[in-house]
Amino acid sequence: MRKTSIGLQELRRKIYSKAKAEKHWKFWGLYCHLCKKEVLEEAYRLAKANEGAPGIDGKSFEDIEGEGVEGFLERIRQELLSRTYRPMSNRRVEIEKEDGKVRVLGIPTVRDRVVQGALKLILEPIFEADFRGCSYGYRPKRHAHQAIGRVTRGILHGLTRVVDVDLSGYFDNIRHHLLLEQVGRRVRDVEVMHLLKMILKANGSKGVPQGGVISPLLSNLYLNGVDAMMEKAREVTQRKGYDNVDYIRSADDMVILIHGHPREDGLLKLVQRRFKEELDKLQVQMNQEKTKVVNLKEGGCFSFLGFDIRLNRNREGKIYVSRTPRAKKRKEIGRRVKAVLKAHHDKPLKEVIQAVNAVVRGWVNYFRIGNSRNTFDKVRYCVETKVRRFVMRRKGLKGFGWKRWSREDIYKRWGLYNDYQIRYISPKATPSR
Repeated sequence: MRKTSIGLQELRRKIYSKAKAEKHWKFWGLYCHLCKKEVLEEAYRLAKANEGAPGIDGKSFEDIEGEGVEGFLERIRQELLSRTYRPMSNRRVEIEKEDGKVRVLGIPTVRDRVVQGALKLILEPIFEADFRGCSYGYRPKRHAHQAIGRVTRGILHGLTRVVDVDLSGYFDNIRHHLLLEQVGRRVRDVEVMHLLKMILKANGSKGVPQGGVISPLLSNLYLNGVDAMMEKAREVTQRKGYDNVDYIRSADDMVILIHGHPREDGLLKLVQRRFKEELDKLQVQMNQEKTKVVNLKEGGCFSFLGFDIRLNRNREGKIYVSRTPRAKKRKEIGRRVKAVLKAHHDKPLKEVIQAVNAVVRGWVNYFRIGNSRNTFDKVRYCVETKVRRFVMRRKGLKGFGWKRWSREDIYKRWGLYNDYQIRYISPKATPSR
């Protein structure tokens, strides 16, 4: 499969430019674009790059490659052109959470992933033009580190009271009629709207499945009105050019920052009330037990995007924002390494190490921007001991082989991942608006 064609890139650029320049323009004639061969090919390429398990029909990417990708995509194209395409239900997979509850993922078939991907390629540039600067999740050229940088910068500028927001089952409770209304404000294409409605209804009367290709785009769109209200609140509450309020969201993980001065006590209550009013319009509920107000100057701590964030003082007495990986994230990497070792129990050691490295490298690269040194020491020890025990058991021996293999053997000869260096980000270097 080839990279994104110039034709598709140019189409998306033109759609974005039009949407950005004319905020009330409604797009029509979009359905013919998602039926194009190059759009379906790109949707397939992106779906395959994300890998993923088979859907309810049991067909994997390997199966489709064996049968022939070109024929597979042409059948989808003909179904779309003849208006006979019907999405299948998602395969439901339960992932156990730390609190004993489960998160249900909806795994679409590869066929449905391609159609959703094609629809996303056409709709994304429209809504990207409307999305706000406070939103960072599931967006091109935006990522979690930028969101964390913005939070850090706000705290350093005095926004030390934090509303740590937790939504109750956000993805599972998105109302389809309200979502379709929001799409309809920018899309006047009956066939596109019908296709989107079929995709939503294939998996229930409400919610968007976590695991669906188009779900991240739709979940961002659903909260775009909340984002707009909060950005307006930030602007109108500024004093002498300085923010008294900020709001940062990545998917359904969000925080509201309020200035710590006592004169802003009323502002804290006002913003909380307006925020709830906007959520109520969307029938989105906050988890009242987990949503809390934290005062960082009084030693409070809140969690955002996998980090525990608090104010600390260094040895010189200077205040800084501490960002440490949450304890459950450290335990999570241990479980993931254990699962990789179990899945590769009969593979050559070189292949086992490569699989472990891929998991550890991604985790470390995410958390290396924080104050993670102590956590990294624990993770490195945890990973090393698991690998040692794994190799010893394969040899029919007990223990960890501390005398049998030195650390030079483990990290240099075997090649176990060992780059646990901290690389701090500058809050000033992250885009904010």
